[in-house]
Amino acid sequence: MKIGFGAPIAGAWATPGYLSAFAERAEDAGYASLWTFQRLLVPEGSGMEPVYHSVLDPMVALGYVAARTSRIRLGVAIINLPFVSPAYLAKQATTVDVLSGGRFDLGLGIGWMPEEFAATGASMPRRGARAEEYLAVLRTLWADEVSSHDGDFYTVPAGRQDPKPVQKPGPPVLLGGMSAPAMERAGRMADGWITSSRADLTKISEAVGVIKEAASAAGRDPEAVRIICRGVVVAGTEEKGPAGGRRLLSGSYPQILQDAEWLAGQGVTELFYDLNWDPEIGNPSVAPEAAAERAGEILAELAPGR
Repeated sequence: MKIGFGAPIAGAWATPGYLSAFAERAEDAGYASLWTFQRLLVPEGSGMEPVYHSVLDPMVALGYVAARTSRIRLGVAIINLPFVSPAYLAKQATTVDVLSGGRFDLGLGIGWMPEEFAATGASMPRRGARAEEYLAVLRTLWADEVSSHDGDFYTVPAGRQDPKPVQKPGPPVLLGGMSAPAMERAGRMADGWITSSRADLTKISEAVGVIKEAASAAGRDPEAVRIICRGVVVAGTEEKGPAGGRRLLSGSYPQILQDAEWLAGQGVTELFYDLNWDPEIGNPSVAPEAAAERAGEILAELAPGR
């Protein structure tokens, strides 16, 4: 199982200096990947967790760290596809892929917050069908010399979008979503699946089974579909899990490392430790220096092969 790291994208440590510094430190420490996420709006009076209160744009942040790294893969988990046209996102994804030398993974979701749909002028109905067509548009823009598409949701007049991505036929596309249809869609047509921050990781093997079964039914190699887990880490505190007991990836460093080993045994192919959900790191009201010091310790303690 590959081990990645969540970039400083939210809260106190999401500064230019810490973003570049932690990207470099993660690469030097042997982490396989660096991840961002998207949050466009926090509705007034919603009571959303502090991690969502101040979030950098994920694609801009990845372009920024592409210039400060050379080996670590760069991923977004996730962009909500209804909020932006596939032609525009295809161009953004190609740009990150070119600037990083072919190190980009594109995670997509269908969105869930009505206020964000309203703010972007997006439509909530038929999001699953929209996702399937969205991927078809991305792939023609990335791979075909002359691209065109005329579907139920998107139209692309015959034309060229250059440059092409470094990765062929394009950056790997990963799908999020915790519902059975979302998992089946990932198994059927994506390069991988990404868990949400709220996932009950004790049941991850059930999700892996759904995804692999869908891949097999579609005539694909189920073992080739990546299973990527966002590891919401809170070190030093045993948090309560969805089903009671200690939530996985919380507690002492030995407990967290043991949890990671267990996840590998459940079929997870990639796990990234995301510290943005730690209230002492991803909360915009804490001191940036203290947040960075805590994050630096956790990065070092959980580094692969330590």
